[in-house]
Amino acid sequence: MTPTDPPADPADAGFAGLESPLPLSPAAIDARARALLAELSFEEKLGLMDGDAPFWAGLTAMASPRGYSSQVWVAGAVPRLGIPGIRFSDGPRGIVLEGATTFPVTMARGATFDTELEERVGDVIGRELRAHGGNFFGGVCINLLRHPAWGRAQETYGEDSFHLGMMGAALARGVQRHAMACVKHFALNSMENARQSLDVKADARTLHEVYLPHFRRVVDAGVAAVMTSYNSVNGEWAGQNKALIQDILKDMWGFGGFVIADFINGMRDARKAVLAGQDVEMPFQLLYHRDLKGLVERGEVAMARIDDACLRILRQEVRLAAGGDPNGYPRAAIGAEAHRTVAREAAEKSIVLLKNEGGVLPLKGSERILVVGRLAAIANTGDGGSSNTRPAYVVTPLDGMRAAFRNVDYDDGSDPAAAARRAKDADVVVVVAGYTHADEGEFIPPDQLAPFAHNFPKPANPEEQATADKVLTVMGGADAFSPGGDRLRLTLTPADESLIRAVAAANRRTVVAIMAGSAVITEAWRHEVPGILVLWYPGMEGGNALAGILSGKVNPSGRLPCIFPANDAQLPFFDRDATEITYDLWHGYRKLERDGNRAAFPFGFGLSYTDFAYANLRLAKKVLGAGDVLAAKVDVTNIGKVPGAEVVQLYVGARGSAVERAPRELKAFARIELAPGETRTVRLLVPVPELAWFDEGRGWVVEPIEYEAIAGRHAADDAALRVKFRVA
Repeated sequence: MTPTDPPADPADAGFAGLESPLPLSPAAIDARARALLAELSFEEKLGLMDGDAPFWAGLTAMASPRGYSSQVWVAGAVPRLGIPGIRFSDGPRGIVLEGATTFPVTMARGATFDTELEERVGDVIGRELRAHGGNFFGGVCINLLRHPAWGRAQETYGEDSFHLGMMGAALARGVQRHAMACVKHFALNSMENARQSLDVKADARTLHEVYLPHFRRVVDAGVAAVMTSYNSVNGEWAGQNKALIQDILKDMWGFGGFVIADFINGMRDARKAVLAGQDVEMPFQLLYHRDLKGLVERGEVAMARIDDACLRILRQEVRLAAGGDPNGYPRAAIGAEAHRTVAREAAEKSIVLLKNEGGVLPLKGSERILVVGRLAAIANTGDGGSSNTRPAYVVTPLDGMRAAFRNVDYDDGSDPAAAARRAKDADVVVVVAGYTHADEGEFIPPDQLAPFAHNFPKPANPEEQATADKVLTVMGGADAFSPGGDRLRLTLTPADESLIRAVAAANRRTVVAIMAGSAVITEAWRHEVPGILVLWYPGMEGGNALAGILSGKVNPSGRLPCIFPANDAQLPFFDRDATEITYDLWHGYRKLERDGNRAAFPFGFGLSYTDFAYANLRLAKKVLGAGDVLAAKVDVTNIGKVPGAEVVQLYVGARGSAVERAPRELKAFARIELAPGETRTVRLLVPVPELAWFDEGRGWVVEPIEYEAIAGRHAADDAALRVKFRVA
């Protein structure tokens, strides 16, 4: 079967051949996997460990128009035994295949702080993947946002490890009701342009406290697979890094799933990779196909290592095939109305209200509204790289507003003076400004394959040589992929900033809606407008969600999953062309508070059309043992006039630690809905081991010192409630 062929029969897709009506016990899963392993020939075992497509045929298919998002990518199918293999599709904001539901980008969904909703998003993604014939979702992206210039920031949930882990685990749980989920990119992948040449240095404490805990949380939630990153970590490529894969992931954490390399050049040396614990090379036949057989035959790689990799893969295929949806996965599920409703809910909950002076929002509905800016009228759903989706439609901001309001006019903003003149005659102006996939996203340079061509198989004949020449020319073309990459600026463009100032000078009721994948510095204009919203890239229903917020039918409830800094001096060092960089403990709200700085808009911040009051923070115990759980309660009241949602955040600070530690770290959060005048007691739990710091010699250390529990609305909340406690 070539990679462009559809399944010959529905039984070739999904998990057919392994399905059982009921979930299986771990022992039964293992027994079934071992029975399958015993039936495999040596060559079939090796075939489980790489993509099924021959290299040049697969690369040709991927280089074709929409090639990456035109099919699932299969590895390790053994039809004679009913083994479907892993049938991969990508898509942090929804499956990248035709017609699938497009959700807001991951960063936007991080702003919801809603793990229950994120699990439902995962459920939709899993269903639509199965309906497309896939069984392996590669889009649980939880790389930590160290700096907002990172081009793929939109594909992750934010800057805080605890928040990342909770949201990523929720997505994985939802997907794995139907299919295998893969968490990525392991690890320290927080830069884009240099990702395939960069060595990231980090000491043990930085790794285990900042850049790995969220992966551990998703692993503990039962994720089927982990994808390694392209970059090098402490001198070795992540895809063949024994310290990361074998020592930490498999041995220290006890990960029982399988590890896959990022596509094409995610590993550089077959022997190093397999001995480091790399289980699957994706998505074609390349280094493992060329070298593994000889490595085993020469005794350089033990057969036990091959069997271990195969068992890890087979166990997950058996496990996720058991107890599936008895109604199956009809094609009608793809982009279904119920799924689009979830996308709209996610967009509504993700929009963050940063500023609302003078009650400029919500609108009454009778206003003459002028919408300004080219982004208001285009489908702007995010990156054009591997996460690019193909929805049936996209509701733009202008579409949504025209559907919701009676009197809406539009100006593309290309002439700021003309837009300002029109703004004078409007009751309110909404400026939509920000970025597109041309400004930030996955970076694939024109010469992307050249550094790795020495690993490619030689074409077998003149016909294959012609194919190779053609595909390399296509993939080397400057227009082959979205430009994307790490951002060149953290502000809006000078043109956008001039447009905002011109319109705001003409109409004091100007609201700016920002489209972006992460933080934007707004200092040049934010004091000149009364209203600011962050739309992110809001998905196929984003325009309707915006209209709901503006009209007041939806009360904004998004909270920033990353700081919006006042200036770039508040951020860590960033060089998008670096070949080596050292990461430390400090970024985001942790760095700001340590340095005594304040963000323009802090982590966890977001306004509402109502107000909330916190009272009576109390702890079940104020002296805890190392194995106890910190149990905090706080009363939250909606003191406004409309229903609203609040995100209650619990931070903990260590006082008197033997080492430098963050003044506060997020340790729990809860999203609650409150009617006007309603009070709810919110319970927040933190296992004491979550208060530990990592010592390279001793491992995790829970210090017997004083701590402070801090309950508030965001990371810089001066009105936050505080209670001290001790660990004995």
